[in-house]
Formats: sequence, structure tokens, C-alpha cells
Amino acid sequence: MEVDPPLVYRRKSFEFQDFGKFKIVSRDFKTQYCNTYIARLAALRKHLIQKAKLKWGEFTEITVVYKFQVIFLTYVISAQHEIITLVELSERNESKNCILIGTLYKHQELKPSILRELSEELQLVTQPARTNYASSKDILYLEDEVLRIKLVGNHVNVKDVVTGVICAVLGRELENGAFSVIDWCLPGCCPKPSTCNQLPSRKGKILIMSGLDLVNNTESLSLSLLSEWITGMIGCKGNQEEVASIVCIIIAGNIIRGSVETHNHKGYFENKTYEESVFKKTAMATHKLDNFLCPIVQNCPVILMPGEFDPTCHTIPQQPLHPCILPQCARFKSFYGATNPWIGSINSCIVAGSSGQPITDIMKVADIANVSPLTWLERTLDWQHYAPTGPDTIPTYPCDEVDPFIMTECPDVYFAGNMDKYDTKLFTEHISTAEEGQMVRLICVPKFSKTQTVVLVDLENLKSWPVSFAID
Repeated sequence: MEVDPPLVYRRKSFEFQDFGKFKIVSRDFKTQYCNTYIARLAALRKHLIQKAKLKWGEFTEITVVYKFQVIFLTYVISAQHEIITLVELSERNESKNCILIGTLYKHQELKPSILRELSEELQLVTQPARTNYASSKDILYLEDEVLRIKLVGNHVNVKDVVTGVICAVLGRELENGAFSVIDWCLPGCCPKPSTCNQLPSRKGKILIMSGLDLVNNTESLSLSLLSEWITGMIGCKGNQEEVASIVCIIIAGNIIRGSVETHNHKGYFENKTYEESVFKKTAMATHKLDNFLCPIVQNCPVILMPGEFDPTCHTIPQQPLHPCILPQCARFKSFYGATNPWIGSINSCIVAGSSGQPITDIMKVADIANVSPLTWLERTLDWQHYAPTGPDTIPTYPCDEVDPFIMTECPDVYFAGNMDKYDTKLFTEHISTAEEGQMVRLICVPKFSKTQTVVLVDLENLKSWPVSFAID
């Protein structure tokens, strides 16, 4: 009796390029953090001027020298509105409508404070830890390289924005020195170059997962099913054919741990014993991760991003996990340690995302209950910045000339890991009436340890859907 030969499925071709946008060459903390905001404003100022032209009228550009520095100013041809600096606003005698470009600063009394940390260290009365920093007393300011002004008016919704957003505001100065806002203008999604629309080469699917939390995840069966499904060891013919179309796997952070416990100054020796236990659990979890990924990287390329609680510096952009942590996987060329956030090209499709810290931090600052993480992910596109709240409430490296978190390439797939549930949206923006809308697939990737769910994305049509390995 003849036996049919086994079916063989070959994975689709994989073309990969890491843009290296978030790789840190040197960690220098001598630079002041104010330079980060200056660099951010300088990079987005000209783009905002162009957006203001489309929204509020045509401008002509002139150059003014102030304190031996060249400042580019722009005026409306009709002289109805003019773009001025805060220094010029303070020197004006008349109060009429004008345009200011600067960085938003959100004053919040409940934000973390170094004084509060010192009070804890000195065993003084401390305030309880908060999950959000928003309150009814929050005040919004606009600042440039020199001055700061308070923003007021019915068009100002303090909860809709966060510190670090670059924007243009139209309004006039009041007698009390505040600026009454009539309208806003944000940078908007950066346009895609026409050369990147190479649809014929965008073949295959990518698999995105996050939040394995191997220290606390007791669902070992779900992990086994996931591994066997990726390697083609289980499933029917249709499932195996679908798995074979996966060209790359992205693991977005919190692989070892999904949370961390904090302790105060009391019980030093108990805490020391606890820390030794944490170290042992972390070492066991990294060994478990190495064993889990080893058969996978032999079948499919893996991009591994660190997370907030993984064994690497928590300051973003987080650098790749050291190869010695995963000695088995590090031997394979199909294993790639990436930064967090990360952006690169997979089969001519630009993929960008983070392990979730920028989005969760924005939610703490805003504290709007009815706004989903997906909405904030979309707004970062409109703000043209991956992590606007850094370095205010999320730790980042200081920079002198270039803010690495500014979006200079518009992604086709944009994700945030370690969210509570799966959510997705196809974002479309029309740059002009003559151009077709550019599309971005936005994805909130759920924590695998809580949902046992991963996300598949088709690079050709940008469709995405969840795949669950939950055991009922």
C-alpha cells in the first residue's frame, strides 16, 4: 500500500532592514534635558508652518536675528494673522490675533516629584502612589526656547494633550497675560514617500505578541501550543499553510516580567532576601525563554524587543537584550535583538511600535476613562512623536541635536504592546485632495500572559486578526 508523501510548506521570503533609529551610541547624561525640547521644536517648526499655511492662510518667510541667533519668522501675506515668538508677543502694545508655535507643557501637581522621593528616603510622611497624574487643577502652557505663556479658552481641553507635544495655536493675548486660544494646528501624520508603495513585494504575514511574563505565567500549555503552532507541529492543512506564510515574529517586551513589586525603606534584610529570590526567578525565566525560542528561531525569524520590566535599562529607547542572556538563540542569524521602540522594514512594509510604555504613560497623564489606548496610539501619529511625555514623566536619554522619537517615516503597521486587550483600526489621512489617502494599521497587542492571544498581520492588505491559545 502506497503512502502519500507528507506535505511540505516553505516559508515566504523574508527581507529585513533595521532603520537603527533608536540605537544609542553613547549614554551621556551631561546634556541638559531642556535641549531635547529645543531639538524637538526645531525639527517640527517648519513642518508646522506648512500645516498652518494649509489651515489658516498663505505666509511669506522672513529672517530675524535675536541675540545673535537666527530665528525664522513667517507672516501672512494678507497681514490678518502673523506668526511671532513669545518674546515678540511680550513686547507688543496691541492685542490682536496671532499665531504661536511652541511646546505644550502640562503643569500637574500629582506628577512624580524628586522631592517626594527624597521624603520617602528620609522617612517623612509620603503621599500614596497614584496610577494617574490628572486633576481638575491641571494648567496648560505653551513654551519656546525663551519664554512660556498660559493657554486658556473654551478651545483648550487640557485632558486631550500631554506635555511635549509641538503645536501651533491661533489666538490673542489677554490683559492678564494669558493667551486665549481660538484654534489648534498639530503636525499631523508625516507623509509617506511615493517610492515606498511597493505592493507586489509585500508578501506574507507577521506575528506580533507581547507580555509573555514567564516569571508569573502559569499557562505553560498555552506557550507549548503557541510554539508547536508556529513550528507547524499541530493544526490541519489550512492552519499549517497559514503559519507557513508568517515571515517574521515580533515579540514586544515584558517577556521575563510583566510587573515589579516595590518596597520602602523598612525591612531591609527582608527586602534583600526578596531581591535574591527575584534574581533566581529571573535567571530561571531567561533560561525558559531561551528554550522556548530556540525551536522557533530555527523555523522563523524572530525580532525580540525588551520591555519595561525586562533585564535591561528601563530608560527608553531601551537597547537590545544582551546576547549572553539567550545563549542558544543568539547563535542563529534568524534571531534579532531590537530596541524599544523599534522601526524597520519587513518585505518593503515599514513596521514600527513599542512595548507599550509611551502609551501607558500618556494614559496616566491624561486620565480620560472613555479614551482607549488605540486612540492615544493614533494621536501620537497626529503629534508626529513616538513618546511625547519623555523626558517629563517617562525616562529617556538626553539629546543635543536630534530627538530620536520624532516620526520621520510614516509606518504601514504601528503597534503598542502589553495592552489589556486586542484592538485595531485602519488609520487613513489625506495629505491633499490630489493624493490618495495614506493608510496605517494601528494595533494594540494584548498581554499574552493574561489573554493567551497573539496578532497576525497580512502585509499585503494590512488586515489583522487575533489568534487565541486560551485553554477553556
